[in-house]
Amino acid sequence: MTSIAHLINGETVSTNGRTAQVFNPSIGAAVREVELADRATMQLAIDAAKAAYPAWRNTPPAKRAQVMFRFKQLLEENKDKIVALISEEHGKTLEDAHGELLRGIENVEFACAAPELLKGEYSRNAGPAIDSWSDFQPLGVVAGITPFNFPAMVPLWMYPLAIVCGNCFILKPSERDPSSTLLIASLLLEAGLPRGVMNVVNGDKDAVDALIEAPEVKALSFVGSTPIAEYIYSEGTRRGKRVQALGGAKNHAVILPDADMDNTVNALMGAAYGSCGERCMAISVAVCVGDQVADTLIAKLTPKIKALKIGAGTSAGLDMGPLVTRAHCDKVRGYVDAGVAEGAELVVDGRGLSVAGNENGYFLGGCLFDRVTPQMSIYTDEIFGPVLVIVRVNSLEEAMQLINEHEYGNGTCIFTRDGEAARLFCDEIEVGMVGVNVPLPVPVSYHSFGGWKRSLFGDLHAYGPDGVRFYTKRKTITQRWPQRASHEAAQFAFPSNS
Repeated sequence: MTSIAHLINGETVSTNGRTAQVFNPSIGAAVREVELADRATMQLAIDAAKAAYPAWRNTPPAKRAQVMFRFKQLLEENKDKIVALISEEHGKTLEDAHGELLRGIENVEFACAAPELLKGEYSRNAGPAIDSWSDFQPLGVVAGITPFNFPAMVPLWMYPLAIVCGNCFILKPSERDPSSTLLIASLLLEAGLPRGVMNVVNGDKDAVDALIEAPEVKALSFVGSTPIAEYIYSEGTRRGKRVQALGGAKNHAVILPDADMDNTVNALMGAAYGSCGERCMAISVAVCVGDQVADTLIAKLTPKIKALKIGAGTSAGLDMGPLVTRAHCDKVRGYVDAGVAEGAELVVDGRGLSVAGNENGYFLGGCLFDRVTPQMSIYTDEIFGPVLVIVRVNSLEEAMQLINEHEYGNGTCIFTRDGEAARLFCDEIEVGMVGVNVPLPVPVSYHSFGGWKRSLFGDLHAYGPDGVRFYTKRKTITQRWPQRASHEAAQFAFPSNS
């Protein structure tokens, strides 16, 4: 069985330590094994990044950007290999994996603008013969900890921007599907990145704790579940690190009576069941304003859910593949069991799905619940599976109150033709990313991604303008060159322009 090692200081490093199996969820069998780093291995990566930092921070931003231009080209040339690895180890369809990679490449494109992003600010004659300017300087060694559900896109949210800002980076990807992440990192080295600037270390909690505790690591980016996000944020900030930790979600879609129902149904199908619902921006709650809306929505959704094309992720033309692991598949199935036990109406039951030729795969069909209440676990918890629940309310105000009272505030959307209702919703909803007739309002690369409440720990969102702010620190310089013939008396009052 092929063993996946670490990428440290430009070289493949094998420590012959602990390992974990990497599965193909479509067949339910291990296809590789990945080494899990101990603290000594992580320290090798930290030392390599620290050694590379002085030269890299002094490399002109234009030259850093040139590496990113070549990196983008290599990603496009190798997209089929990358997509195949994503699909094999994660289980998502080839089309979905391709879309993930394209969104990641958009962030590389944004990073190519480093000379513009890092220009700083300048004021001449801020005071008498005094000039002042701001400089955006890198932090040093920074790290990212990324989840299984987007092994290409989420790392590309982080390290391209961190690196063009002059930092050196350590990536700890998910040990469940690491192969595409390592291939992409190797392409960055092929693009001309100096040794040590980018390092990939596979591991589990031991590797995460090593990054948290290492004084050389100045900042941590994380995407994953809320309990781990809160842990990393509290432990990292306690040690003086800058931390952005993106957590869980329970995303609601509000459907008003005037919505274009056919377009709404099609949007919800992709948003709820795409990637088996294993997205932090997946729509998992449809809030229907009025019983007629709910009845119509169910009538249109039901046949489409039953007709979902489900199979091995590596096959073309599918709607859904398997869930990522057997344990996660069992967990999602357990939520469906709990919903039935709690009294919700299971309109579509995907638990009996069997895929011919892939009977050992981790498959679950699309599930749809009606008559769900806010007290049920299928409403309160992030299921992270192909389960959509319907909650019935009587007004937009009731729908908004429902969303605002939930602990998560990652994404939400509203389907309506009413501009006044949409404006009210956008203004008053307590959620970080909002869509109007857009079910997955994931910001483009030149905006920033992040939720509110317990969906984000930290002040700055991921990528885009906030990413530049996160990976740099501002330094303001004020200088004066007095005329040689001038002799001024000492001033004891605080200086001003008065």
